[in-house]
Amino acid sequence: MIIFNPVVIAVLVMCILCLFRLNVMLAIIAASLVGGLMAGMGAIETMGVMIAGMKGNLETALSYVLLGALAVAISRGNLTKILIYKMAKLIDGKAVFLCFFIAFIACFSQNLIPVHIAFIPILIPPLLGLMNRLKVDRRAVACALTFGLEAPYISIPVGFGLIFHTILRDQMIQNGIAVELSDIASVMWIGGLSMLVGLFIAILILYRKPREYREEIFKNQEIKLENIRLGFQDYFMLLGALVAFGVQIYTGSLPFGAFVGLVVMLAGKVVKWNEMDLIIDEGMKMMAFIAFVMLIAAGFGEVLKESGAIGELVSATTSMVGGKLGGAILMLVIGLLITLGIGTSFGTIPVIAAFYCPLCVALGFGTPATILLLGIAGALGDAGSPASSSTMGPTSGLNADGQHNHIWDTCVPTFIAYNIPLLVFGVIGAMILG
Repeated sequence: MIIFNPVVIAVLVMCILCLFRLNVMLAIIAASLVGGLMAGMGAIETMGVMIAGMKGNLETALSYVLLGALAVAISRGNLTKILIYKMAKLIDGKAVFLCFFIAFIACFSQNLIPVHIAFIPILIPPLLGLMNRLKVDRRAVACALTFGLEAPYISIPVGFGLIFHTILRDQMIQNGIAVELSDIASVMWIGGLSMLVGLFIAILILYRKPREYREEIFKNQEIKLENIRLGFQDYFMLLGALVAFGVQIYTGSLPFGAFVGLVVMLAGKVVKWNEMDLIIDEGMKMMAFIAFVMLIAAGFGEVLKESGAIGELVSATTSMVGGKLGGAILMLVIGLLITLGIGTSFGTIPVIAAFYCPLCVALGFGTPATILLLGIAGALGDAGSPASSSTMGPTSGLNADGQHNHIWDTCVPTFIAYNIPLLVFGVIGAMILG
């Protein structure tokens, strides 16, 4: 039975431990051991496989650390301060507009200035005082941030989206379905649209009611910048961010782009030579925990793959499909389970593509429908997974004063807001596309 599959059990263990507020990293390690032992692997072997598998996210971890340093360097200039001040003036008294504006700003972190989650600990804590005065439910803000972190890469082939779409294209080609990047972009907008619907539901319905928080610790940090202007170093900072973006797009290497951006800022004296140690230290403090959780999540994913349980799970699914509709639903649900455990859409696609592509062909799905099913199956669970950067990032900013719980205030709300629409749009879209 599927319910006794080691993947299902391991993911459930991780989710239950997280719901009981065990540290995310410890929960993933415990789930890895459970999954490995159920698959017949010894505890020592399981730990060895997990540690070896951590290399799968080494580039991601390095990216986060360097992007953290880049974000700290950006925060030292006037641009961020002016942006926060302007936002406070524009939005004061408009709680709903604040949430939508944060979602809008967050979208740029995936493509225009690809710093991913590194902007959140810089931008969000100074706004907590404003949020508290407006009695904004931070669960709505968490949903807004997660939308900006996930929807753009699902639907737009730029920045992180280019990486996601390229992985999707390459995996489909490897499994016998010829596609181009343009084919993927022409279909995956449906996933972005479903998340937009989820964003409106979260902000306007689920979490619109006022919510009280304790007196903010940022009360005395209100920014008064009426007369401040951008200086020479701020323009160099902008140049460094744009160079980081351009290099990342040209080379396909996010760490290299972040490194070159830091070099440009160093050359423009945005960061002084003798301050670089401090910048790196602050970047590490900001992003190190998230980077380590991503490493552990990669190890968890490797344990699940080595156990052979993923193949068994997908094989069991094929015997239960019951036609196109049943196949679409089951494929998306299995994708949701795997991504919840692994914590990254980018890592889920290679895991499921080898089974999903032939299954889609056998069920009679065309190429557009296969793209949609595989893409959304990978994206499902990124919102809501305790090990996902799309949830850890929002928590890192919203919990700056200790009043925002990672599981109940970020993971659960984002899971409800986005995974249900993604499932619905994925199934309906696949059936329409045929």
